[in-house]
Amino acid sequence: MSTTTAPAPQGAAPAVVVLPVSRKAAVGLSVLALVALVLFGFLAGTKSASFGLVDTGREASALAAWLALAVTLIASAWFGYLWFRARRAGHAPARWVPGTLAAAVVVFLLSVLGVAGVTVITLSAPLLGWLTALVMLAIAAYSVWLTIRRRRTPRWATAVFAVAFLVGFLVWIVAGGRDQTPYISLAGLLAGAVTLSVPLVFGSLSGVLCERSGIVNIAIEGQLLMGAFSAAVGATIAHNVYVGLASAAIAGALVSLVLALVSIKYLVNQIIVGVVLNVLVVGLTNFLFSTLLTEDPDGLNKPPHLGSIEIPILADVPVIGPILFRQSLVGYLMYAAVIVVYVGLFHTRWGLRVRAVGEHPQAADTLGVNVNRTRFWNTILGGAVAGIGGSFFTLVAVDAFSKEMSAGRGYIALAALIFGRWNPIGAFLASLLFGFADNLQSIITIIGSPVPSQFMAMLPYVVTVFAVAGLVGRSRPPAMEGIPYVKQ
Repeated sequence: MSTTTAPAPQGAAPAVVVLPVSRKAAVGLSVLALVALVLFGFLAGTKSASFGLVDTGREASALAAWLALAVTLIASAWFGYLWFRARRAGHAPARWVPGTLAAAVVVFLLSVLGVAGVTVITLSAPLLGWLTALVMLAIAAYSVWLTIRRRRTPRWATAVFAVAFLVGFLVWIVAGGRDQTPYISLAGLLAGAVTLSVPLVFGSLSGVLCERSGIVNIAIEGQLLMGAFSAAVGATIAHNVYVGLASAAIAGALVSLVLALVSIKYLVNQIIVGVVLNVLVVGLTNFLFSTLLTEDPDGLNKPPHLGSIEIPILADVPVIGPILFRQSLVGYLMYAAVIVVYVGLFHTRWGLRVRAVGEHPQAADTLGVNVNRTRFWNTILGGAVAGIGGSFFTLVAVDAFSKEMSAGRGYIALAALIFGRWNPIGAFLASLLFGFADNLQSIITIIGSPVPSQFMAMLPYVVTVFAVAGLVGRSRPPAMEGIPYVKQ
């Protein structure tokens, strides 16, 4: 309930003040539910859609399937017990418990399919379309009812709504293919989404590190591009991919160094500096590519390739094993970076200081925190992280540098940062959404779906606009983001 008790004179009953509840969530969910009703219900057609659950590379081992089944069953029971115990005690469970429980249940269900030997699932587009549309309508109606009662829409309702929309949308879009029963590999779709999201995750983490301390990082695009260029040159000259990774981190940090010096020391508008840095890096890398790399491509632009590293047993877990545990070194660094940044920001003294500097620098300064030094080093660290993400382009995706090969992914990472609400986990999930949409563009073209690929390209941005507008939740940047601090 959005109520609070106001202080009252001694002997008088306390006055209950009802706080206003925003109608944005109810309106947003209602609009999306009506859109789903039209698309997934009335325009669903009569076809079915088939989804392959196993990577075409090789079958998952029975041992891995049974191990995953046992582990996730125990994990689901344990996290469910934690949730039930917290609810029974009358207080909300820890924030990580519901999400972890949902993830464990999903992996458990996938493990059941692996043990049962199910490799393909065929779903009726009209049946599932109407089902998901009705679920979304019910949740939207529930949200409207809660709003009328001056109560907030719970997160679980929004999460279920999002899952229903995603499932219904995917079945609807695949069922529109040219074949009688269109087929796509779900494992391949998700694996490609994770791969395409790697530079986006590093870029969004760079934004989290900078903007949590109060520095707007529009220069993510330039940091990614400079990281890609330096990784190609460094790895080619040294004939060593690790030198390329180090070169990419240093190059990204140097771009951030300019951003930090100009915006912190000279108080220049941070957005303008970021845009200028992006243009500068594009021009500089294009010039060096035309004058140096094209003149001696074998000596400067032929870096070694970072191949996939397979983790035994985990890589054989049904469906998710090949997706998560057959990654390049940069992919595994992505997992580590998300965990380290999240733990560092929200569970360490350093993270507390960083967030204090971004929210209330005067108070942090009063407590002895050097505000500008904290912002400076966070910006440098963010640039190094983005630079490592840029190395993905030349060490993993393509074995050479080309002009403007980051292709605007720095700006997409910025959108993922906003959609993820300046949280490392949220930015990671938002980046996966953008990678998923990017990979789905090419797949719907292959299967002949009438849905334009440009529609898929714009969909994540539409969702981001909804998020920023507060229609599906609250999205608020750090209070002092972009505002320079001058010690009085």
